[in-house]
Amino acid sequence: MANPIRKMAIEGLSEGDTFSCERVFTKAETLAFGDMTHDYNPVHYDERWIEAKGFTGLICHGLLVGSMVCEFGGQVGWLASGMNFKFIKPVYFGERVRCDVTITRIAESGRAEAEALLTNQQGEQVGFVHLTGRLPRASERALLARMVDEGDPDNGLAGEGYGG
Repeated sequence: MANPIRKMAIEGLSEGDTFSCERVFTKAETLAFGDMTHDYNPVHYDERWIEAKGFTGLICHGLLVGSMVCEFGGQVGWLASGMNFKFIKPVYFGERVRCDVTITRIAESGRAEAEALLTNQQGEQVGFVHLTGRLPRASERALLARMVDEGDPDNGLAGEGYGG
């Protein structure tokens, strides 16, 4: 079964379309992200440092949390050309974060803009992302449809819904 957001991408997206996903970030994911990016800022690793900074616990990497927009982009086939992140509040290990992406502009050329609002489980905004990129053209949407017909074997989210 095709992922619902991928089905919408095949049919064609419109300004105002909104997509949501949720995720809980773990300490293990943050440590792995630090190893991949070489971001060893002590705010992610050292209790003394977070106390000196005034946080109540170790925090997730901002770009790890911001990467939630990649779930939307990957399902749609969005080719990103720019991302502007604003980190508003820290995200602590074990917090549930919701990412709501809204397509705000689509040009005839397929160039598009979107905004993502990131909120924690208390409903507080923790981040904002402005996205620019290109949506799939008709021929690419047809290819996406063929991939789905084949079971979408390269899509780890095939058959999954959003918002949960």
